[in-house]
Amino acid sequence: MVGLAERALSDIADVRRSVGRVIFGQETVVEQSLIAILAGGHALLVGVPGLAKTKLVETLGTALGLDARRIQFTPDLMPSDIVGTEVMDQDESGRRSFRFVKGPVFAQLLMADEINRASPRTQSALLQAMQEYHVTVAGERHDLPAPFHVLATQNPLEQEGTYPLPEAQLDRFLMQIDVAYPDIEAERRILLATTGAKEDKAEPVMSAERLREIQLLVRRMPVSDTVVEAILALVRSARPGHGSAETDAHVAWGPGPRASQALMTCVRARALYDGRLAPSIDDVKALAEPILQHRMALNFSARAEGVHVRDVVGRLSRAI
Repeated sequence: MVGLAERALSDIADVRRSVGRVIFGQETVVEQSLIAILAGGHALLVGVPGLAKTKLVETLGTALGLDARRIQFTPDLMPSDIVGTEVMDQDESGRRSFRFVKGPVFAQLLMADEINRASPRTQSALLQAMQEYHVTVAGERHDLPAPFHVLATQNPLEQEGTYPLPEAQLDRFLMQIDVAYPDIEAERRILLATTGAKEDKAEPVMSAERLREIQLLVRRMPVSDTVVEAILALVRSARPGHGSAETDAHVAWGPGPRASQALMTCVRARALYDGRLAPSIDDVKALAEPILQHRMALNFSARAEGVHVRDVVGRLSRAI
């Protein structure tokens, strides 16, 4: 186990260096995005335009050696534009038959850009793919490639002409990753590195098969009873009626068991990312916000008081 972890740590360090050549000043965002992928899940990146969200996904696909594709979600996008459609073929004898043409969802890393701009009907085309890793067209099942990850982006400012993601789809995202503005040193580096005649590009340092091996290793990592109890205490305290005065006062509904599963897998991935063989309670606290915030809704009283869901999660995580 130790030898496998050391090799995985070396490979992850190579990916971090490759991504760091292109993405500056977003260490937390890169870390959480890689943790989501190492844990085998999907992530929703939320931030204003121009913060390199699309560039990050493209760079991760290159560094990880994945077949990456991008879909620009628009109001007129149809489900068949995502999953594919059946077309009619005719051979030389005049015999007709149907053939399935795969859509861009048949990728190992799918970039769903501005996912909330498409209609709920189109958004729902990703529901089956994200949870069951296959799609059904004309009654036929079509398996997606492995690994399969969705990294979606969402603009929190411009909400005109958008369709909020349903709770069932939000719950399928392992994390909601908030992308903030870079600090002044990172922005200075961005100016110098991206406005010249040549830009650095990421290099492929891993393969899809190697990523699958590391994902399996993550799930084999031991988790102590203390960390398990901390996960249960945190997630259950975020549900109204389970003994937390903070939650009862501000939360309308809280996270389900999928949040506990997400935390259980992601704390392992974070430990490996940091070069440790077992997760700690600090990993639980560090991942509480990105894993819980999109799985909770505040009540009217909390919104009227200006309380944010991040404030509630922060107080709950400090209490465990």
